[in-house]
Amino acid sequence: MAGTSSRTRAFPRARILILDALAGLFRSWVAEVSTLAWLGLALIAAIVEVSVPHFGFAFVSLGAVAAAVAAYFGASVIVQIGLFVVVLAVSLIALRSRLLVFLAGHGVPSRTQPLIGRHGVVTTDIDSIVGGGRVNVGGEDWAARAAERIPSGVNVRVVGADGIVLEVTRE
Repeated sequence: MAGTSSRTRAFPRARILILDALAGLFRSWVAEVSTLAWLGLALIAAIVEVSVPHFGFAFVSLGAVAAAVAAYFGASVIVQIGLFVVVLAVSLIALRSRLLVFLAGHGVPSRTQPLIGRHGVVTTDIDSIVGGGRVNVGGEDWAARAAERIPSGVNVRVVGADGIVLEVTRE
């Protein structure tokens, strides 16, 4: 009987070691799966950002990468989610407006803006009631309107523009 008691004592120790090893493997597996899940979210957010560039999903991707790093180093799921939310919020608040200004540029330049103040000649009568007429400014033909009727051949000055229609007055 003495031999059986040592066997029963050895068996629980081996069982504990096996369960410990399995628990360690499970923790390692969970860390790997959560890391891959966060990286998957980062990839999906990056693809959405490239497909629909409204400049918001890039920050989701950034937060997911930060959470993936935390998962890789074994942080709990609560810490991962907290880090994701903090990085997402801070990057949105601190970076989005600055990056939009930096990347937006000056927009599409206006073709009519340089014509304001220049002189031209009416080529088709400008009727203030109907609003139609044409002028030649800088060798180019433009649609024009004026507050008064201006006949063909009269010299005018461009005082403004509404889209591609020039607003003119008599000289």
